[in-house]
Amino acid sequence: MNTTQALDRPTASTWPIAAAMLQFPSTLPDGSATVDQDAEGWAASLRQVTRAGFDHVDPYDAWLPLADLPPERLEEFRAVLADVGLAVPAVSIARRSVIEPGRGEVNLEYSHRAIEAAAAVGASVINTGLFQPLNAAQERALWFWTAQGPIDPPDDAETWDLAVSRIRELGEHAATVGLVLSLEMYEDTYLGTADSSVRFVTDVGHDAVGLNPDLGNLVRLLRPVEHWSSMVDKVAPHTNFLHAKNYTRSEDETTGAVVTAPAYLEAGVISYRSFLTTAIDHGFHGPITCEHYGGDGLSVCAANREYLRRVLPL
Repeated sequence: MNTTQALDRPTASTWPIAAAMLQFPSTLPDGSATVDQDAEGWAASLRQVTRAGFDHVDPYDAWLPLADLPPERLEEFRAVLADVGLAVPAVSIARRSVIEPGRGEVNLEYSHRAIEAAAAVGASVINTGLFQPLNAAQERALWFWTAQGPIDPPDDAETWDLAVSRIRELGEHAATVGLVLSLEMYEDTYLGTADSSVRFVTDVGHDAVGLNPDLGNLVRLLRPVEHWSSMVDKVAPHTNFLHAKNYTRSEDETTGAVVTAPAYLEAGVISYRSFLTTAIDHGFHGPITCEHYGGDGLSVCAANREYLRRVLPL
């Protein structure tokens, strides 16, 4: 690690650690959407985040798609953030793959609007990926990752090149408004393994584009996966943002059975103490968003935030 990287790096107490708004749906009990909710409705949800001890939030478009807010409502959202005392270090968009069959161009246009919205609320990172909407089997499953989801066409050079070109286009846009673009690792996409992710971001070849090694997306799979520490060694040099979540994982060598379940960061199979040490040694100093599925995910994320502050460098 060089001296410049050390100077740019926040401390354990100042590192931006955000809560993902995963626990808050985009459709309200009365059937209306959060994009049409009034400011007080937004504030009521965000106050739960501050009561959990967070001063940073990742709005996450599964809760509030900022890209769909007109300018006056985006300004209203900014005022709500200021009123409740939350900053936005990163904005994550999900299931808007720029190569989704039949919707790739629509998702590309949406992503451009999301970049502008992220810059408007003061973010430094826009996070996206190549994963697609859940299918019917995934919607029915208790844990959606236990059912097979969409698969990017393997060994399809034309689709790969289209993905690279469109992500580079987004990276160029992000750079013009002062953001970096982070690509979320996710199974069965072109960002579904460490090797493929490194190859992909290298092919994109833009300084504003890096990886979000959300290895929780991979270690939770009920199939063989590369050991997390091996993946970290490969992706750490390209990391510019991180979704932090963890899972227990048990593998039966006799039957091949795999069992996984969501876990607190310090209790899962991934050692985030080791993970972060490696990433920081390679110059990582980007924000971290805490995610958790199941139960009171916001409270779990709050506990995970405190764990991260204990293991980040002082």
